[in-house]
Amino acid sequence: MNDLTIAVVGATGAVGTEFIRVVEKRHPDLHQIRLLASSRSAGKHLTVNGRDLVVEETTEKSFRGVDIAFISVSTEISRWLVPVAAAAGAIVIDDSSAFRMQPTVPLVVPEINGADVEWHQGVIAIPNCSTTQMAMALYPLHRVNPIKRVIVDTYQAVSGAGGAPVAELRQQSRDLLEGKPAQPRAMDHQIAFNLFPHIAEFMPDGYTKEEQKMLEETRKIMHAPDIRVSATCVRVPVYTSHSEAVHIEFERPMAPSEARELLQAMPGVQVLDDPEHNLYPMPWNVAGTDDVFVGRIRQDVSHPNGLAMWVVADNLRKGAALNAIQIAEELVTRNCLKPRRKSAVSDT
Repeated sequence: MNDLTIAVVGATGAVGTEFIRVVEKRHPDLHQIRLLASSRSAGKHLTVNGRDLVVEETTEKSFRGVDIAFISVSTEISRWLVPVAAAAGAIVIDDSSAFRMQPTVPLVVPEINGADVEWHQGVIAIPNCSTTQMAMALYPLHRVNPIKRVIVDTYQAVSGAGGAPVAELRQQSRDLLEGKPAQPRAMDHQIAFNLFPHIAEFMPDGYTKEEQKMLEETRKIMHAPDIRVSATCVRVPVYTSHSEAVHIEFERPMAPSEARELLQAMPGVQVLDDPEHNLYPMPWNVAGTDDVFVGRIRQDVSHPNGLAMWVVADNLRKGAALNAIQIAEELVTRNCLKPRRKSAVSDT
């Protein structure tokens, strides 16, 4: 990857900042990097791989000569920028939900469906962070014993909603500890010392868009159109790392010991499951790490073919920045950096 020209859109945001950290760790000799953001952040200086770089405002001319563009902005802005970048000849790796479910756009977690990058038409999507970590835990089990149904409850960190909610959690915590009222601004409700089951807009069936994503995206990533997923997504007062309580129904029984072995063999997954010593994944310990951690693996007493487990991952790393870089690495490894041509992605 070191000879490629990379553009990072949203470079000053939470995911962009993490992206730079991951690049410095995995590709310290990558120097042809353009940092792009909104006009508010243009002119800022960031150090990447020992070089001082100036953040530029993102325009339609920003992608000339770019090989791969990583875009982590709002869905609305992605709908504008992704076709622009693809038309300029860049392969786009997009972190928004704008194009994930389009049939011409691969939705990729490299450890699961890395081969899907081979049919990209200029745009590849990164899944929702809560979907990614769940799919990483489900996939090695599903390959051996097909999954019929999943019930998942997520406990999602405020960083998944951006930098402003992180600052709001910090300020509200201070205010409440000092006896002052909390003032919700970036989020719908007070988040300090609280939680609420509302992430993204509600759908007509009573589920939220976030919960719908976990169904649709899991099916696409795992090439498993018949898996049924019912999710309840909850925002919790944690800065970084999403946690999930996952209940799985298989076609036939699976012993917890077999599940542990399969998960331990899965690249990018670590099993931390020692109840006798109170060892299990927790968001505080997992923050800043690359893997998906799984613990509390046990028989689901409500169903003979069921297992229950607890899954935690850093939502900014494997949930976004790291996964994006792994997709780029997959493109290089599979020699899928196609000649520049018009993307088949729709901008509507």
